[in-house]
Amino acid sequence: MVTLQLRQLDIPLGQRLLLHDVSWSEFEAILAELGEHRAARLAYNQGSLEMRMPLPEHEVNKELIGDMVKILLEELEIDCECFGSTTFKRETKKSGVEPDQCFYIQNHQAMRGKRRVDLTVDPPPDLAIEIDVTSKTQLDAYEALQVPELWRYENNQLRINVLQNGKYVDFPSSPIFPGLPIVELIAEFVERGITLGRSPTLRAFRDRIRRAIVN
Repeated sequence: MVTLQLRQLDIPLGQRLLLHDVSWSEFEAILAELGEHRAARLAYNQGSLEMRMPLPEHEVNKELIGDMVKILLEELEIDCECFGSTTFKRETKKSGVEPDQCFYIQNHQAMRGKRRVDLTVDPPPDLAIEIDVTSKTQLDAYEALQVPELWRYENNQLRINVLQNGKYVDFPSSPIFPGLPIVELIAEFVERGITLGRSPTLRAFRDRIRRAIVN
């Protein structure tokens, strides 16, 4: 058997590394060795571990969509706690994910002031967001952790998955933001961001939401 050190692995930007037959203790050890301040994102489910290095396109879209969600929550006066790319894991489910962005909304009070998450006692985030540029979101891991709503953005299209009876179902709109055409809005304003830039795009998005609320 050949054993490699993590420092020997070099994953190019936009690429991913898949490891099989990884035990839970090995997954925990990898998380500990890599630490919290890293560019790589990890997803683990039933012994399979994916390590990916995001491209700038991924990071730009992640921040833009996350900021749009924050604007929605602010303008609708919905309280939340944002947990970013926190590692969510549960040994009994043998699953762990690191969303690109995530929010506690319905459960925001339970997470207020917390700086660590323990899914044996804490709820999963109410909304998780994944930007799929070079890899596909591990739906099985999110299902195992029972994240109620998952947004997946790929090729200028947003897919909304809502957990029903333990499985994700495609929804045309977001239960968190009923009455708003979230799929169309996200696609439109991410596209705008390419030419307008982040700040003008977010200002225009906020104005659109304000007008939609009034109407």
